[in-house]
Parts: sequence; C-alpha cells; structure tokens
Amino acid sequence: MTAFFERVNSLAPQRIKAAHPEVKRFIKFMIVGGFGAILDVTVLNVLILVFGVPKFYANIISVSCAILSNFTWNRLWTFPESRQHAVHSQLGKFATVNLVGLGINQLVFVATDYLIFLPLMPQHETLAYNLAKLCAIGVVLFWNFGINRIWTYRSVKFGAPGETANYIDDSIPPL
Repeated sequence: MTAFFERVNSLAPQRIKAAHPEVKRFIKFMIVGGFGAILDVTVLNVLILVFGVPKFYANIISVSCAILSNFTWNRLWTFPESRQHAVHSQLGKFATVNLVGLGINQLVFVATDYLIFLPLMPQHETLAYNLAKLCAIGVVLFWNFGINRIWTYRSVKFGAPGETANYIDDSIPPL
C-alpha cells in the first residue's frame, strides 16, 4: 500500500500539487474514503446477497468496516502529523464523528432507497440500494471531513502541511 500511495502522490497534476494544503488533505481524504466506499459497498452486498442479512443491519456492519479502514489510512496518509497522539484517543474521536455520520448515512440510505430508487426501479432492487448507498456516502463525506478536521485532527496546523509542535514526516511507514 505504501508504494500505491507514493504513486498516487507522484501522479497528481501540478495544479493539485500547488493547491492549498487543506485542498490536498481533502483530496487525500476522498481517496481514502473511496477505498472505504469500495469496502463498504462490497461488504454490504456480500452480507445482503450471500448471507441474507437485512439491508438495515448490513449497512451498519459495512459502514463499521469502512470506518476502521478509513481511520487507519487517514492517520497514516491524510493527517500523518497526528501520529504523535495516542491512537486510542484519536480512534475514539474518529469513531464518534463517524457514528454520527453512520446515523446520517443510515437516514440517507434508507430514505433514498425506499422513497426514491426502489419506487423508480422496483424490479432492480440491488441497483436501487447501491445507488442509495452511493448517495449516503456522498452526503456523509462532507460531514466526516469537516468534523474530523475540526475535532479529531485539530492538532494538525490548518493550511500548513507537516507543521505541528513535533513535525512527523508525510511518508507512509512500511506495513
């Protein structure tokens, strides 16, 4: 994974490399979130289609898997300066923000599935709930970044990459 993120950094257009540090953080947050979304949707579909878990519960489990993945990669790559703080404290804050995000996700997921997509395409239930899931992920992205930036990662100086009381390199450690 380290090589992958190094490659992602190297492929960034000059315009992004020259962007404000918080814009770059948001882009990194979206990339991490993209992997989390793939994990989320995959787990959701496996639970529903393979194991027959009701959508409501499958969504809670799949989002929980994504939360753990996203926390790990955001700590390592998006906010590497935050590694100077205890992991359990940050994970608690991140989980709290994301549990509220889960509530928002669940509301958007259920509402868009049952009120919009399922009525529009009743013979395509799988497509309907996957579209609802993507809507929920999109809405929660902004909540999660904003509140995590303000609370979970508040020790990371705004707008200045790598600047905290104790600078930690932006590279990802080998796993």
